[in-house]
Amino acid sequence: MATGTNIRTYFEGKWHDGNVPIMNAADHGSWLGGTVFDGARYAHGLAPDLMAHCERVNRSARALMMEPTHSAQEIFDIVWEGIRLYPEGTALYIRPMYWTIDGGLSAIVPKPDSTGFCVCLEEIPLASPDAKVRVTTTQFRRPVLADNVTNAKAGCLYPNNARMLAEARAKGYDNALVADAMGNLAESATANVFLVKDGVVRTPIPNGTFLSGITRARHIKNLRGAGYDVREEVLSFDDVRAADEVFLSGNMTKVTPVVEFDGTHYQVGPVTKEALRLYWDWAKTAG
Repeated sequence: MATGTNIRTYFEGKWHDGNVPIMNAADHGSWLGGTVFDGARYAHGLAPDLMAHCERVNRSARALMMEPTHSAQEIFDIVWEGIRLYPEGTALYIRPMYWTIDGGLSAIVPKPDSTGFCVCLEEIPLASPDAKVRVTTTQFRRPVLADNVTNAKAGCLYPNNARMLAEARAKGYDNALVADAMGNLAESATANVFLVKDGVVRTPIPNGTFLSGITRARHIKNLRGAGYDVREEVLSFDDVRAADEVFLSGNMTKVTPVVEFDGTHYQVGPVTKEALRLYWDWAKTAG
């Protein structure tokens, strides 16, 4: 089942209408989980940080022992070719993907030069300006690089995220705040997290257990440029409870305010609103 509608897929050198088949039953990626992707956005006539997403999907491929078949610039150009197939102003989710086709040693280690590639575009509206979430804790934690490919945006990581979300929703919440292997705050089940306390913006320091997002980095740069004190720190769940504002940072919605964490309530505060305003103001100047 697709996430969005009005899908177009670039596969084997050309654009196709719809959610086309891209993998075979015996492909390494089909049965051994060798898949990576990235997610960018097109909205308001803009594709913010698109090149950074194209570069990251190639880094992710290499982390799973694949050799990328396209340069970041080639992926960038393919994506813009696809965007132009839609009416101007259509909000899109942009997903370049790689997967392993043939296995080598014992069929488990992929052959690095046997790599599939596609780009999938889906029409997905931006979140409502009034969107907000309630979050809880989860028993599941983020893995470490020693036991999983936390340095890649890899499909094999997402079943763990799904467990987190399913547990949160069973408890009546929208999302979960997740601990790293040491019990410190890492991120949510779907996005990076920021806290605001007494005007200071705080976010977990990247420690190899979660993907330090492209949108996260953009918020840090924008907020610092606007004069905010932004700190990357080791944070606890008690820090979340003591915060004045909490928001999630992800490519799909850019900024999502958190209004409750296990009974602790927050207003959608001025820094949260400013982070979103600064993001789109920057995107307009960046083109």
